[in-house]
Amino acid sequence: MDFTPIHEWIPGDTRPLVIAGPCSAESESQVMQTAHALAKIPQVKVFRAGLWKPRTRPGSFEGVGQAGLAWLQRVKQETGLLTTIEVAKPHHVEEAISGGIDILWIGARTVVNPFSMQELSESLNGIDIPVLVKNPVNPDLKLWIGAIERIHKNGIKRIAAIHRGFYQYEKSPYRNAPQWEIPIELMRQMPGIPVLCDPSHIGGSRSLIQQIAQQALDLEMNGLMIETHHDPDKALTDADQQITPETLSEILSKLVLRDRKGNREFERSLEELRHEVDQIDYELIRLLAKRMSIADEMGRYKYAHNITILQMQRWKELFADRIKKGDKAGLDTRFLAALLQLVHEQSIQIQTNVMSEGKA
Repeated sequence: MDFTPIHEWIPGDTRPLVIAGPCSAESESQVMQTAHALAKIPQVKVFRAGLWKPRTRPGSFEGVGQAGLAWLQRVKQETGLLTTIEVAKPHHVEEAISGGIDILWIGARTVVNPFSMQELSESLNGIDIPVLVKNPVNPDLKLWIGAIERIHKNGIKRIAAIHRGFYQYEKSPYRNAPQWEIPIELMRQMPGIPVLCDPSHIGGSRSLIQQIAQQALDLEMNGLMIETHHDPDKALTDADQQITPETLSEILSKLVLRDRKGNREFERSLEELRHEVDQIDYELIRLLAKRMSIADEMGRYKYAHNITILQMQRWKELFADRIKKGDKAGLDTRFLAALLQLVHEQSIQIQTNVMSEGKA
């Protein structure tokens, strides 16, 4: 699957590409005041604003709709910034194209619905316009890939993914859990696709934008989408996560854009470390295979003696012991707990297969 690099569809230095603007277009004066301030920041190439806002409950501010298109036309004429808006329905696409919008983005609540994605994709058939696809609300990589594939199959080659984090049940410093491993896997499975990060929605707080943005760049993401408002405390939507253009400029000035490759000495030392990692990984695979072979043997022994597969007390004791040892070794307990759970689930599955086959 071929994707057009960002530098071929957005002029100028686009590493990183910065898209900025308010969560919602609220008034013409708010849009223009914010846009003119953003136009003074060299890194900002695209102005964003939500016109149709998908709200959880009726009665909340749901955007100004089509009326805001004229304001964005003014933004482009007066500042030279490209413009982008969220579309969720085919008629949004039609109105955006008629209104001269340069780039479309598809939000997390739309991406999660294959029916909506199919309708949107078909409405884009034959239209040459860049499309940004946010990750679905839930951490489902297949849904994200499927949404991108639908857009691509309808002739769009200028596509980028936007990582905006995932809904989480447990309490966390983040509004939406970053789960960086998911966009990393997206980049592995879809080579060449540009990936941007939305620190505003991941953090949900102004104080977290800097660190999230830096981490995204350190993971070789191509750009950032950051919600920016000339008076964020008075914003009608997502006030806590919006920043002023002045704050955005300060954040961007502090970001470190690291090299993707080092000098010869660096590459040699890095290759040595990578070799060590490879050897450790091979040993882990060998040990995991041995552990599962023992699980198979345990399953046959339990079957022969008519003993249940799950020994809950044993599992509790094992889990507590391994977590304690891992903590002493300096391992992150959440990581270790997840790993132990996966290994245990696979062991149970192997023993279940033995029982179902009736083999001792």
